[in-house]
Amino acid sequence: MSLRALYAAATGMEAQETRVGNIANNLSNINTTGYKASRESFEDLMYDQVVTPGSSISSTAAAPVGIQIGHGAKLVGVYKTFSQGELTQTSRELDVAIEGNGFFQVLLADGSEAYTRDGNLKLNADGNLVTTSGFVIQPAFAIPPEASSVSIGIDGTINVSIPGQSTPETVGQMQLGVFQNPSGLKAIGHNLFQQTVASGVPNIVNPGESGAGNLNQGFVESSNVNISEELVSMIVAQRTYEANSRVLSATSDMMKTSAGSVG
Repeated sequence: MSLRALYAAATGMEAQETRVGNIANNLSNINTTGYKASRESFEDLMYDQVVTPGSSISSTAAAPVGIQIGHGAKLVGVYKTFSQGELTQTSRELDVAIEGNGFFQVLLADGSEAYTRDGNLKLNADGNLVTTSGFVIQPAFAIPPEASSVSIGIDGTINVSIPGQSTPETVGQMQLGVFQNPSGLKAIGHNLFQQTVASGVPNIVNPGESGAGNLNQGFVESSNVNISEELVSMIVAQRTYEANSRVLSATSDMMKTSAGSVG
């Protein structure tokens, strides 16, 4: 019994260590554009069925509850929560925030695609819209060097004003990837995600269509990390870790007492 208690307490301490590490990562990204907070999922471990509920305890009675003794907890998932982050106005014409579902598509150096909520965009030497890390937004289009201004509509239409032309010129159409299970995406850093079997294949659509959100020019989406919730979670994790540590100490003392009694 004492060994079981030691193991259960140790798994509890390990679970809280993971939780604190995840909280630290969330807090460190409080100012990361488009960052999505991570959450942990735990489940209880196997049980010793000392007496199974409903088993016979006499010729006329069955155990109403039984005796089931658990072996602690384990981490089964750390996933992103894709709730909407606050839209912060920057008034910068290449800043674009997604209000609703969906991700910008980008082209990686190896030719594969990734997805991001970070709309703090720039222009590269070819006039393409790129992320801060230099990844080209897909589908790619070029902003003419002579353009005096860029307008990005809520539907993703890109118009530019050219000196000498009376009407704006349409140069591209931004699209969004919408996933059935965005929490199943693989986070790879640089504010990027890649699709997985769990996330499913993205539905590529224009903003505002088929469940995709709208675009807001001159805004960026802030991190959805809630500082108050993270601090409360950190305190709870710390107290839980301390409680499990006390269980270890108490169990160790019990084992020493038991060994002394036997001796």
